[in-house]
Amino acid sequence: MDLEEYQRRARTWLAANAPGARAEGASAEDGVVVAKDFMARLHDAGYSGITWPAEWGGQGLTQAEERAFAAEAAEVTLPTYIFSIGLGMCGPTLVDLGTPEQKARHIRRLLRGEDVWCQLFSEPGAGSDVASLQTRAVPTEDGGWVVNGQKVWTSVAQHADFGLLLTRTDVDVPKHKGLTMLIVDMRVPGVTVRPLRDMTGRAHFNEIFFDDVHIGPGNVVGEVNGGWASAVTTLLHERLSISSGVGMSGQRDNPASFESLRKIVDTTDPLVRDELVELHVRTRALALFNAKLSQETKAGIFPGARGSAAKLLLAELINFGADLAVSLAGPEAVAYEDGGGLAGAIALAPAMSLGGGTNEIMRNIVGDRVLNLPPEPRVDKKVPFKDLKVGTQS
Repeated sequence: MDLEEYQRRARTWLAANAPGARAEGASAEDGVVVAKDFMARLHDAGYSGITWPAEWGGQGLTQAEERAFAAEAAEVTLPTYIFSIGLGMCGPTLVDLGTPEQKARHIRRLLRGEDVWCQLFSEPGAGSDVASLQTRAVPTEDGGWVVNGQKVWTSVAQHADFGLLLTRTDVDVPKHKGLTMLIVDMRVPGVTVRPLRDMTGRAHFNEIFFDDVHIGPGNVVGEVNGGWASAVTTLLHERLSISSGVGMSGQRDNPASFESLRKIVDTTDPLVRDELVELHVRTRALALFNAKLSQETKAGIFPGARGSAAKLLLAELINFGADLAVSLAGPEAVAYEDGGGLAGAIALAPAMSLGGGTNEIMRNIVGDRVLNLPPEPRVDKKVPFKDLKVGTQS
């Protein structure tokens, strides 16, 4: 099938099957049911995991087909948010590092929306410095683990079936060397999920407590005590995933985007037009940069720290758009609509400078690993974790 025909079929399928935004007043549970049903049909039609390996449930196609479908999908509202962590971060990590058994068990179910995934890295005392985490995993006689600790700022955990959990498994080595990544069943006894409400009024993320949670054998992703390398893989996918959702065909559902703002402001004013052009140029530049990184990734060229540059550019773009919306929209910018609308987008914008790594951390990574500037001093590099004063340790 040629690319034009592929895109035409995708357009026809989306027109017939995209359910649109959740109906007003519908419960979160109803939204999850709709989302899971849609993902199953999306996969069965050949549009989920377009470039993922066919042997694990993907379609095994090329970047060209993925971009063609993305162009059509950008024109409709798809109920896929709860799968964004699994599709953008957890699933790609399993494709890269998972065992054949893990891939066979999880990837097809993830692509069909049968399972929702979350990412369990940050803690109250380990955010930007995630290697300072204290959640402990102790090995058991059956080859599994018992986990105790807390995670926080975890998106979609209230709906999640599984998560990628970063734990500490050795305190006698420096902090980056004693970590292990585990697959955790979020429904087992001892896992407690508590939603956290942010200043938009919505519960976008959660805190999670692990109390003597047993994780069976066969759930290590990567190597025991090699979890930092696994985490770096996930974080790379996270930053590429976060940054790649803008610009190619417009941010249809973002009230502070170029497409949305130009509908509510006076575009006859040349100064307003100049501001909107600046927003459009930034949006397109990031989109093209992301397209380049995505193409390189699929070609086997690892983007490395340039993924951090993309994430930083997105954070700056979102905040620029929010600031512009405040200056241009007038009273519309404070007309709150139950956590949504333009006011909701403006309130949510600062979160992009934190989630997935702060802007300051992104600049450090780009400086160290892209520009080859001298790194900042690290006094804890060779100190065993048990001897560090981090979090609640004294």
